[in-house]
Amino acid sequence: MRYKITAPKLLNHTAQLPASKSISNRALIIHALTGSTILPDHLSDCDDTEVIVRALRDNPYEIDIKAAGTAMRFMTALQAVRDGEEHVLTGTERMRHRPIGILVDALRKLGADIAYVGEEGFPPLRICGRMLEGGLLETPGNISSQYISALLLIGPMLRNGLTLRLTGDIISRPYIDLTLWMMREFGAGAEWSDFETITVKPQQYKERPYYIESDWSAASYWYEMMALSEDESNEIRLSGLTDGSKQGDSQVRYIFSLLGVKTSFETTKEGMPTTVTLKQSGRRIPRLEYDFVNCPDLAQTFVVCCALLNVPFHFRGLSTLKIKETDRIEALKKEMRKLGYIIHDLNNAELIWDGERCEPIMESGIDTYEDHRMALAFAPASLRFNGLLINNPEVVTKSYPYYWKDLEAAGFDVRSEE
Repeated sequence: MRYKITAPKLLNHTAQLPASKSISNRALIIHALTGSTILPDHLSDCDDTEVIVRALRDNPYEIDIKAAGTAMRFMTALQAVRDGEEHVLTGTERMRHRPIGILVDALRKLGADIAYVGEEGFPPLRICGRMLEGGLLETPGNISSQYISALLLIGPMLRNGLTLRLTGDIISRPYIDLTLWMMREFGAGAEWSDFETITVKPQQYKERPYYIESDWSAASYWYEMMALSEDESNEIRLSGLTDGSKQGDSQVRYIFSLLGVKTSFETTKEGMPTTVTLKQSGRRIPRLEYDFVNCPDLAQTFVVCCALLNVPFHFRGLSTLKIKETDRIEALKKEMRKLGYIIHDLNNAELIWDGERCEPIMESGIDTYEDHRMALAFAPASLRFNGLLINNPEVVTKSYPYYWKDLEAAGFDVRSEE
């Protein structure tokens, strides 16, 4: 299947964004560890969250995580501390080639009983849950923050708590901070004791009602639409976001201010979901250099947007893009060439565009590589390439299930071409 996307001439729309996937997944793991029967309110309905909900509800022997990387990492840690239970965690073909050895090694050091069912270092995993002692654990700080968050989330359940020392450079620190903030929301004692060490006390989480705010990652695609639109009378309103959000991708509003998008909040009361209004400011910088080490999931959005705005860029901090749902660095280079832009990479961690162009070849459409963010980030390009084709558009269900319906409500013509 593929969709042909034709953009409207004007944008004047209010979108109810999906709930934060990052917060939903963390809340569900904490919910499981509390033994609570009350699910968090306003859970994300995306695929990544649904696989955790089903696993916790049905508790099957074989848990199919499908393509949900966060779920694989969080559930690996959760099952390791579920005393007396045995499960196999598996997933899609791509998931069975996404590395998990660093997390498994760390959990084994804490005493976990985990075995590889197939290839060493990759899922599927056989996990026999048990009570773990905890204590001091060292791990590199430049690994995926999902590994670190997985370890932190089970920290209160360890007999001696957890002292986690991160060595070397620490990437995606906002995601770690989000995890610690949520743990404290549920009564855990978890904090940075120095710049590189996190201490988690051995104490039970407390059961409580919990409302999940909307997703700033999803907001980024609407920001992209506003940046690419040419009429200064355009206005987009996004519901359910909070000012001062702990989500790492909330910095999207600051980056897009450099590209001419103005953000205003209906209310700035801390922790209060509100409506955010986006408008054109009419001013943008001539070149963008940015380190995405703390928000790598925004990289695709800005690669597409900057190139189409003719804003040369140099983006750093992208080392984790190689091990996402696809190799996002190679995918971006290939698909941007279809639009006529030649992107270069450096050290598998940087992307550079200096204005170099080529002849567009768009007949085959934009491939999505089973990666939701490829579809989400390229669809707004229809504002500059009317009739843009997106292949396998259903991948958006991983994080933003009703994205295409939202685009239609905003005036986009989204037609299926089987």
